[in-house]
Amino acid sequence: MLVRRRLLHVAAASLAGAGASWLLPAHAAHPHAGAKAAAVPGDYASFVAGIRRDAIRQGLTADAVTQALALTTPNMQVIQRDRNQPEFHLTWAQYRSRVLTQRKIDDGRAAFAAQRAVMEQQVLTRYDVSPGAVMGIWGLESAYGTLTGRFDVVDALCTLAYEGRRAKFFRDELFHALAILNAGDVAPGDMTGSYAGAMGQPQFMPGAYLKYAVDIDGDGRRDIWHSMPDIFGSIASYLAGSGWVGGESWGQQVTMPDSVPQAILGHARIRTLAEWMAMGVRQIGGAPFAQPDMTGAVLRPDGPGGEAFMVYRNFAAIRRYNPSDFYALAVGLLGNEIA
Repeated sequence: MLVRRRLLHVAAASLAGAGASWLLPAHAAHPHAGAKAAAVPGDYASFVAGIRRDAIRQGLTADAVTQALALTTPNMQVIQRDRNQPEFHLTWAQYRSRVLTQRKIDDGRAAFAAQRAVMEQQVLTRYDVSPGAVMGIWGLESAYGTLTGRFDVVDALCTLAYEGRRAKFFRDELFHALAILNAGDVAPGDMTGSYAGAMGQPQFMPGAYLKYAVDIDGDGRRDIWHSMPDIFGSIASYLAGSGWVGGESWGQQVTMPDSVPQAILGHARIRTLAEWMAMGVRQIGGAPFAQPDMTGAVLRPDGPGGEAFMVYRNFAAIRRYNPSDFYALAVGLLGNEIA
């Protein structure tokens, strides 16, 4: 589901600004009974019983596991979406024009204005990260909390673990989800997300939740569905845990000669800014870089004649959220416009 190709394969929902890391979030949590109960091969009840036994052996309480698994049935909408993910082969220019719309920017500025006190007083005092990066991720993942998906996460993960495609990955994520419910962070009925199990406003997979989600508001629960301090804090925690360096930029747009070979560019091709300047790379407006001994990499996603960007080590922290250059560039640029 995550994209690594130069011409990004991005799902339709990411173009709408929702679920960019995990693809298309659902807007119908409970499809009609006929679709949900449609037959799939094998004995689903026996599979769920095995999950319950294994979870209890791992130390989870029987009551919590039983409650979480009680109503799950094979969800054919989940299977259909997993097998038929829409793909769009976009250039960077096309992706940017669809994702970084003026409405997206305006909505982000309004959301930031409304939540700025939460960000500055409760989150940034704990994590030395850029508010722009947090806002950019929030905007791309769930359109500032408006598109989070309404599938039951346990139901979706259990279906995907049973159905066979990437079964081990989804089985592991299912046990992570059961551990979250066992800890009492969220009630089973409130654990909603995308068809692939990405949860809440940051669209964390359960494994990422266990590693990075935080309780900023102090109510004893890590609520990435409703609590703005927890939502922002969890995104900031993810960035900090991914190597974000406080006070540094993620990157910037630059100019460069078309003659610079594409083969020496890319996020892993790191050189000093002095070396890049020797090849004609400059800041927008033509100014040289102020710190020639600093290191960075140059991206020119659409090749000669297209936009170019100098990216620094915080760009890599954003890519840990979703290993796509397009995604990380969009997060950085959107955050710049908002914050």
